[in-house]
Amino acid sequence: MTTVKNVLRTKGSDTLSVDPSLPVRDALRKMMSNNVGSLLVLDGGRLVGLFAERDFVRVAAAEGAISLDACVGDVMVEDVLYVCPDTTLDECMALMTERRTRHLPVLEDEEVVGIVSIGDVVKQTIEDKEFIIGQLERYIAGR
Repeated sequence: MTTVKNVLRTKGSDTLSVDPSLPVRDALRKMMSNNVGSLLVLDGGRLVGLFAERDFVRVAAAEGAISLDACVGDVMVEDVLYVCPDTTLDECMALMTERRTRHLPVLEDEEVVGIVSIGDVVKQTIEDKEFIIGQLERYIAGR
């Protein structure tokens, strides 16, 4: 069973983060320039939230408007779902589907060690299935 640890080994454990006091405008620019859909919000190295484009749009729609000069800490998701390195991809997929989230920070002993996205999970799941299919085809062909 493939775990988050396997995905991080392949994709790397680099993460992008911002301070909760950063203006929303700057956080959006950082996401755009790095082609990512979310940023971890760290305060003194501790995970305190997640700022995702999808969540930003939801808050903006619910409140009518959000100033781009507002602080990330005012609009971030504070109740952050996270996983550990030994979490399986099936567990990630179930959590992401059930809670309608696209990004899961990876924590080990309360320290951020990476992040996985729905794209990472789907990509690895497809690669795993293709590997199994190849093995079955070789077995059936007697190779």
